[in-house]
Amino acid sequence: MFVTETAEKIKSMEIRGAGRIARAAAEAMRHHAMETQARDLVSFRREMESAAQTLVTTRPTAVSLPNAIHLVMSGLERAATFEEAQNGMIIRAEQFIQSSHHALEKIAQFGARHIRDGDIILTHCNSEAALGCILEAYRSGKEIEVFATEVRPRNQGLVTIRTLNDAGIKTNFIVDSAVRSFIHEIDLVLVGADAVTVNGAVVNKIGTAQVAHTATEARVNVLVAAETYKFAPRTIIGELIQIEEREGSEVLAYEISQTLPHVTVRNPAFDVTPVEYIDLIVTEAGVIPPQMAYIIIRDYLGWGIEEFHKNFEINTRNEE
Repeated sequence: MFVTETAEKIKSMEIRGAGRIARAAAEAMRHHAMETQARDLVSFRREMESAAQTLVTTRPTAVSLPNAIHLVMSGLERAATFEEAQNGMIIRAEQFIQSSHHALEKIAQFGARHIRDGDIILTHCNSEAALGCILEAYRSGKEIEVFATEVRPRNQGLVTIRTLNDAGIKTNFIVDSAVRSFIHEIDLVLVGADAVTVNGAVVNKIGTAQVAHTATEARVNVLVAAETYKFAPRTIIGELIQIEEREGSEVLAYEISQTLPHVTVRNPAFDVTPVEYIDLIVTEAGVIPPQMAYIIIRDYLGWGIEEFHKNFEINTRNEE
């Protein structure tokens, strides 16, 4: 039941943000392992694989979700007894949740070093990692100012400006389409990521690619803050990240859409920012150029080539 409830909350965006989604999935797997009715290894493994599949199909774009599940499930095949499998999953889930919080702390420290005293920063969407960098820079005594976008259609920018306001940071709230009007006032663009591909392209909230393109034209550096578990291993073998398209009712009220029979509302939740628009990616492992994304996948996520052919079918299509 806890797995089903968590899956519904992730799908409905009650739980949102790649990091929060990953931690919620790990916690759901931990809870499920603790409350399982299985009493033998075969039944437990089957039950856990079913729970994992329920969770990974909720938000196809956020690779933090399957990466978290992969890390929690790792070792299950090698377990010799039911007790070993159960205890191992519980421990790995707890370790992932702790390491995720630690990753945000490290990213904040690394990212703050790339923010100068007096900088005016533009951020898009509501990223724990990106906000952590901004908050850490402010706590370290740097005088900064932030431009935050509205982030249509779900208005995640409201969460961002509340966080910045509560911290005492001077903040400007703008509609998404006003980015070009203010870009020459900006010193640095800092955003998060839902996924990073092997070639360094970044999948993030819809509108990020336009922000990064505008910044590149204006010679403004673009930094992406992303935990290593947001890097997409299956892109190594050419799979593309599926871009989630959500209900049109998020954009246009159903009652209005019914009066417009010839209109179809298209509502992609994410877009792909090409590597040439990104200057640096800030991870808990360090700050890297986007072209080094493969190193993160190879050295930090622990995906072997055989893992790419297992049944976690989440990275299939997009227009990268």
